[in-house]
Amino acid sequence: MGLSCGIVGLPNVGKSTLFNALTASAVPVANYPFCTIDPHSGIVPVPDPRLARLSAMYSTRKTVPATVEFVDIAGLVKGASQGEGLGNQFLGHIRSVDLVVHVLRGFDDGEITHVHGEVNPVSDLEVIETELLLADLSSLSGRVQKLEKQWKTATKEAEVQRPAFLAILSGLEAGKPGRAISTDPLANSFRKGLGLLTDKPALYVANVAETELRAPSERVRSLEKAIAGRGGVLIPICAKWEAEIAELPEEERATFLQELGLDRSGLDRLVTEGYRSLGLVTFLTAGEVEVRAWPVPQGTTAPKAAAEIHSDIERGFIRAEVMRYEDLDRLGSEKAVKEKGLLRLEGKEYIIQDGDVVYFRFNV
Repeated sequence: MGLSCGIVGLPNVGKSTLFNALTASAVPVANYPFCTIDPHSGIVPVPDPRLARLSAMYSTRKTVPATVEFVDIAGLVKGASQGEGLGNQFLGHIRSVDLVVHVLRGFDDGEITHVHGEVNPVSDLEVIETELLLADLSSLSGRVQKLEKQWKTATKEAEVQRPAFLAILSGLEAGKPGRAISTDPLANSFRKGLGLLTDKPALYVANVAETELRAPSERVRSLEKAIAGRGGVLIPICAKWEAEIAELPEEERATFLQELGLDRSGLDRLVTEGYRSLGLVTFLTAGEVEVRAWPVPQGTTAPKAAAEIHSDIERGFIRAEVMRYEDLDRLGSEKAVKEKGLLRLEGKEYIIQDGDVVYFRFNV
């Protein structure tokens, strides 16, 4: 399944540097607004140590991780919702992604100008959120008359949609992002069709100086409090430093991180948190030919998970043979898991759990 995260922020906050580190690509980085005009994208593997363990256990010939697409979207400016800068184009790019990664500047550098002349990540976040919220309000306001005509007939659909729409509109007018506004679950399909920018899940990254990774400044601590108040989590990252790590050979990165007293890079945490924020779980398939991680939404049934591999498997689904990764890891082999009676046979109603190692039986 295709999953995308849009990297969003004001100009000159380090979005492209972060993107380059994530994707090990070479997007232009320059000290002026709108250096990035067309969005760049790159596919990033989701860190998962279970794959290496399974690959060694099965002596597999190929290992395929789950992936997430990251999209580097050009900098927003105040007034983007009214078309300032290249606002309308950029807002359209944000609308096409599944998750928004807010990159906020927490570093000082006299050679890199700030679009507002002052490094203030809390203020920057408010500017971005306001522009997204105003864009949503503008979008909904343009639909009111058309929808009201549809709802004049007292259908069951109208009884669900109208109060949901009014609740969303009222919440946005009060300054709440869409994801903080509750509506009847029966209206979820209608709500999704509205394409609200502020309905998308969000992650927050503070791009800080290397010294602040262990000793954050007061302004970064203030940002952390502001984001906690939104129910979010702040991930401090030194994008410049992460870009340097990304250039190291794979075998040297872990050693370098250990020397700095870190168990993983900020980028690994960002990719992992992005994956979780999308509401995904991972099931695994394992054998001599291939070990692979498969992302599916939480609540996915076994046949729907099978469809991720091939539609024929869903169509001819018989049962799923399921082992827990933890059992495989602890016992050391599939044979040992079977001997302990820990392999389960699950039917069409089974809900896939994170860490399930699955073999699907089917007949077409």
